[in-house]
Amino acid sequence: MIKLLLFCILLVTCWPLAIVALMLYPLIWLILLPFRLVGVVVGGTFELIAALFYLPARILRAV
Repeated sequence: MIKLLLFCILLVTCWPLAIVALMLYPLIWLILLPFRLVGVVVGGTFELIAALFYLPARILRAV
């Protein structure tokens, strides 16, 4: 909602810049997509490693 409000303010104050931003937004999103995917993979890997380290403690706690 805040992004929409900021876009509307930009549209009122400087409409050519707002139109350029509107056209470049999908391109920037596509460029940043691989970095988001790498972040998800790295986060999942760290969670897997943490789960492997905590597994013996969970097994001993369950017994």
